[in-house]
Amino acid sequence: MNIWVLLQGFGFGATMIIPIGAQNAYVLNQGIKRNHHLTTATICSVLDIFFISLGIFGGGAVLAHNETLLMSVTIGGILFLLYYGYMSLKSAFTAQDEETANTVIARGRRAVILGTLAVTVLNPHLYLDTIVILGSIGGQFEGNDRVAFAVGTIMASFVWFYSLSIGAAKLAPLLSQPKVKKGIDIGVGLVMFAIAASLARGLWPFL
Repeated sequence: MNIWVLLQGFGFGATMIIPIGAQNAYVLNQGIKRNHHLTTATICSVLDIFFISLGIFGGGAVLAHNETLLMSVTIGGILFLLYYGYMSLKSAFTAQDEETANTVIARGRRAVILGTLAVTVLNPHLYLDTIVILGSIGGQFEGNDRVAFAVGTIMASFVWFYSLSIGAAKLAPLLSQPKVKKGIDIGVGLVMFAIAASLARGLWPFL
């Protein structure tokens, strides 16, 4: 396997994954809460394997150019982002005792899984980054080099999501202090609303 091509894949994958977005904000928040954060990182990474492979090995062309499907995904993403943004802001300005918080965490695995799936699959940027951009770059390689590029991008996904999740969990005692947590919740809420607004603007040509 060509290590240089693998490193290229890792670099391109990192540039697509690391910038702040709805998915990263969600993973960060789950890590701070220590709320099934490794499950969240695993789901994000596994979904990236699927979509990166789909894009690089040519199976995503139809999906990438299906305007009806992309519009449906965008609308679903906007609704989810608005809901999650509202819940983050509500959490920032609502007092919650420790016992109640622990109860929510104990019962929240299914909600976390569904939330992770929603913030990932209902994100049009996922399809743009993995299928269109990484797919077009990876498609320039042949044979084993294409495999090496795909492996590199997938490695970047795993390294980033687990680092973000575990790092946030390790720093949870600091990040969970009331003032810090409130600031993070407000920041996450505003990011979600901003991304929802950006997606809504992107729908204008279809209306």
